[in-house]
Formats: sequence, C-alpha cells, structure tokens
Amino acid sequence: MNRRRNVTLLALCQGLMMTGNVVSVATSALVGAALAPDRSLATLPLAVQFLVTMVATFPASFLMGRLGRRAGFLLGAVLGLGGGALATMAVIGSSFALFVPGVALVGVFNAFGGFYRFAAADAADDEHRGRAISYVLAGGVAAAFVGPYLARWSREWLSTLFAGSYAAMALMSVLTLVVLPFLDIPRPTPQERSEPARPLAMIARQPEYLTAVVAAMLSYGAMTLVMSVTPLAMEHSRHTFGEAALVIQWHVVGMFAPAFVTGHLIRRFGSLTVMLWGGVLTAGCVAVNLTGTGVGQFWAALVLLGVGWNFLFVGATTLLTDTYTPGERSKAQALNDFLVYTTVALATLSAGMLQEALGWRAVNLAAAPMLAVILASLAWLRATRHRRQTPLRVHP
Repeated sequence: MNRRRNVTLLALCQGLMMTGNVVSVATSALVGAALAPDRSLATLPLAVQFLVTMVATFPASFLMGRLGRRAGFLLGAVLGLGGGALATMAVIGSSFALFVPGVALVGVFNAFGGFYRFAAADAADDEHRGRAISYVLAGGVAAAFVGPYLARWSREWLSTLFAGSYAAMALMSVLTLVVLPFLDIPRPTPQERSEPARPLAMIARQPEYLTAVVAAMLSYGAMTLVMSVTPLAMEHSRHTFGEAALVIQWHVVGMFAPAFVTGHLIRRFGSLTVMLWGGVLTAGCVAVNLTGTGVGQFWAALVLLGVGWNFLFVGATTLLTDTYTPGERSKAQALNDFLVYTTVALATLSAGMLQEALGWRAVNLAAAPMLAVILASLAWLRATRHRRQTPLRVHP
C-alpha cells in the first residue's frame, strides 16, 4: 500500500514541478528576449536553468543517498520557491541580471525533482519498475492542461507582464511542500550505504548503461532544442501567444499521456523496441516541421516530439535501472542525469542562437544527428545482446 501511495504522491509532485516548467518554457524565451541586451540571449535563462540542474545533480543524488529522498525533495522545493520569488521581482524590476539567478534556483529544484522517477523505481520490483516510472511521469499530464492556461492567465496577475507567471511557479513549489511530508520512503540503511560498490567507470562501461544514457541525453537534447524556441518560431511566423501556448500544451500532453501505457508496452515488447518507436516518432517531428510553419504543422510536430520523447526517456530510464545495485544507485543515477542535463543546457543555449542566426529549419536539422546516434546505439545494443544472448541484470 505504501508503494502505491508513494507513486501517487510522487506523480503529484511531478505534475506540480512540470506545471512550473511548462510556464517557464512558454514564457522564459519571451521574457529573456524582452530583458536581455541582445535577442540572441533570449534562451540564456532557460539554458542556465538546465545548466544549474546539471551541476546540482550529483550533490542532490548523494545528499538523498545519505539523508533520504524526502529530505532532499523538501530542500529542492524550498529552493524552487525562492527562485520563483526572485524571478518575479526580476521581471517587475526589468532586471535580466536578477532574472537569470532566479530561474537558476528553479534549476536546483528540478535537479532534486528529476529523481522522483528513480524514487518510484527504487521501491518497485523488477516486474513493476517500468510501470512505476511511467506512472510518476504520467503526473505531467496535469501539467499539460494546467501549465499553458496558467501561463496565459498568470502573466497579467501583477502590474508587469509575465511577473505573475513566476509567482505562479513559486506557488507550485509551495504546493509541493504541502504534499511531500506525506511521502513515506525509508532512509538508506547503514548496510546499503556501506556495501561494496563497483567503480563508476565500470558501471558506465556496461552496454546497457551506455545505451540508456545516450538515448536519454540525446532524446532530451533533441526535444529541448526544438521545443525551447517553438514560441519564438511561432512569434516570428506571426502566430499569437495563445496559439503558441496551445501548441506547448499539446506537446506536454504528448510527453506524458503515453506514460499510462508505456510501462505496459515495455513489459510486453521490451525497452529497446519501445525506444526504437520513440526514435521514429521524433524523426517524424523533424520531417513535419520541415514542411512549413502553419499552426497545424507546429501542433502535429510537437505532439510527435512529445510522444517520441516519452518512449525514449521512459525506456532509457527502465533500461538504466537494470545496471546497478542499491549501493551503486546514487552515483549511477547522478551520472545519468548529469549527462542528460548537460545536453539539455547545451541544446537550450544553442537553440536561441540557431533560431536567431539561421532560422527554424536549421534548428530542426540540428536535431537529426542526435536521432541518428540514438538509433545507432539501439542497433549496437541489440547486436551486443544477440552475441551475449542474455541481458545483464544485476539486481539481487
């Protein structure tokens, strides 16, 4: 019963965090363009958010490995509250220099929140691990409907346009602080903290680990590259903010709604097959975006992008959890998320520059090599498993 309650609470926390992130994605490039001294820096605040998430990943994972998941999640939510408040003041004061550290604190919150899915996986047995990960990520479905409406509704809450959007993000952290005390995940035992563990390099050299990390980081990078400048691309194509928010809304639906079935699909067909489907769908997004810039094309492409990301990311996370023991989880999970958010930060920063210098077509073409590497890594692991004939599983 505790497992089911924990998954429900973690899904709720995931939904609150992603609601704030949807608001950030829908508004930060526009706010950045208005506040930055150069429009090419429009996505710098969002890039810094992901960069800080990357840097904070290792400390967050090791802190939770010592103090427990709940303590770490609570600390992250407090920092998220501070970041939302600081960004609100920055928008009111028209300060780009203050806006960047505000969203950076939100990035620390996301570093802790990124482990919601692993918290559910750690408490599940092998058979139900994929489902637990999926159900937690499914909490983002609420964000798909609440986030864009909140972005549009809250931008005029306060006297300065978009200041209320970041006040709303602070509110999401407050609600998270209300939910987290009910989470019941035991702290790591002394035995788990002291049991022998392989060097991180040895863990990372496993074919399953390498493939999981490559798929997670490049799928997230490709998704972020395209998604982060979609509002700017739509503004350039003379579409309204409401239309852009609607496209982002359905993109987030695509990201998280499949999570209700992704775990079942992984159980039936295997992680590699589901990840292959994700790669094909993401390639479909690029193809649609290259056909034109109508609202329908933006909408169809971003839905494909969301579903493709879901299949790739859930599949990669499930695959990763088979490559380490409980005593190794902190460093194995931290390295994965560190590399994921490194890629996301680079993709976010380069997206604004690509969009400003070369346009929407170049942004989409830049995602193609990432997808090619993902598909090549899946083929390599399938060939490796065929030679080995049995997949690696190290869970006791």
